[in-house]
Amino acid sequence: MNNFMNWVQSSLMPPLAKAGNNKYLVSIRNGLVLTLPAVISGSIFLIIANIPIPAWTNFMKPYMGAMGVAVNGSFGIISLLATIGIGYELAKALDLDAINGAGLSTMAFIVTSFNSKLTLDTDNFASSGLFTAIVCSFISVSILRLFVKKDWIIKLPKGVPAAVSQSFASLTPAFLILLFFWGLRVPLHFDINHFIQSIFHPLLFAMNSLPGIMFYTLLVSILWVAGIHGDMTLQGISDPIFLQFLAANGVAYAHHQTIPYITSLGFSSLFVNVGGTGATIMLVFWMLSSKSKAYRE
Repeated sequence: MNNFMNWVQSSLMPPLAKAGNNKYLVSIRNGLVLTLPAVISGSIFLIIANIPIPAWTNFMKPYMGAMGVAVNGSFGIISLLATIGIGYELAKALDLDAINGAGLSTMAFIVTSFNSKLTLDTDNFASSGLFTAIVCSFISVSILRLFVKKDWIIKLPKGVPAAVSQSFASLTPAFLILLFFWGLRVPLHFDINHFIQSIFHPLLFAMNSLPGIMFYTLLVSILWVAGIHGDMTLQGISDPIFLQFLAANGVAYAHHQTIPYITSLGFSSLFVNVGGTGATIMLVFWMLSSKSKAYRE
């Protein structure tokens, strides 16, 4: 056991701790917080519309379409909100103008959402475009950072309001970002969203399986044993996956379809982490009945 803990301390902890503090992964974790009000609000409408009481179900039938607007208007823009949030948080973490980071990331994401007929496909605004949102935010903010670092920006006189100066400072990187994503999507007919989804599909499949969720839980627990906040460290990696599952489940349930994912956002909290990571609720009960006053308190 000592050898195992030594291995965890020396080999496993350093890279995972570094990953947990990585600005890009932290921006994912913090940026996805912007989606929570939409998810929670949409869930309320979803619950109200589907209370399993026959009398209530019959009463709600004429209003299901209206309730669906609220569900689609919340769960249906998860990726768009994620793009704004991640672009904002990453730009702020890199000491750039956060609003410009959010705006340029959103522009790039929308360009990738045009289909082969060159019409905007809003289906990508839902959970299926979540990984595309992350990639677009990373690329856009990285280009913005390069232009600012190299001083390849348009500078206005000092008397010009700061908001106007910042908007002109992002003009040249904005053109390059637009040219890059437009060039891939339109002249080259490259479906960026489909390509990114195909890359992450094996990971999505694994995290919706028993071995996958067991491995994730084991990794989180090992980090806790080693003194690292396991859930927080891995959130930048796990949250986009579980949030995508949750949004897809919500939309499927609203349309009376089979729920596609089991291990969506909230699964670990309800079935693994009852009382805390490692299902420590029984530890709380034992401490309440302890002879030690410190434990009882």
